[in-house]
Amino acid sequence: MSGGVEWAVHCCVVLSQADGPVPAQRLAEFHGISRTYLAKHLQHLSRAGLVTSTEGRIGGYVLTRPAGEISVLDVVLAIEGREPAFRCTEIRQNGPLPASPAACRRACGVARAMHAAERAWRDSLGAVTIADLGEGVLEDAGPDTFVHLREWLGT
Repeated sequence: MSGGVEWAVHCCVVLSQADGPVPAQRLAEFHGISRTYLAKHLQHLSRAGLVTSTEGRIGGYVLTRPAGEISVLDVVLAIEGREPAFRCTEIRQNGPLPASPAACRRACGVARAMHAAERAWRDSLGAVTIADLGEGVLEDAGPDTFVHLREWLGT
């Protein structure tokens, strides 16, 4: 996974704690990351319908629905795409002793293991919401973090 996934998830957590729109520049500054690179990922989140942007003096990004309705998997798929991580190329049909297409009708053990791992990974990420992460981040950081975050964001 790209670093953009981590950035996007963290930005969604911050947006879940804000009372209003948060400018991309503020999100980038808060995380100490490139605004230009972050903007690309915010566009992916917007295209996926997870965030929306508003323009103007108080413009910025907001989540499009409650944080409890946005899974970490939603964010990962918005950034990385919906294609599976493993793509079987039927390597069994290559080399000096290639298997026939008929022998390859069923996925091999390697493909089955990879597909099972992908299902487990997606199920796990789908079970965690941005709200879950928001609660965890605040617990990990201390009781005053929420207040300081809102003050810093200016919301």
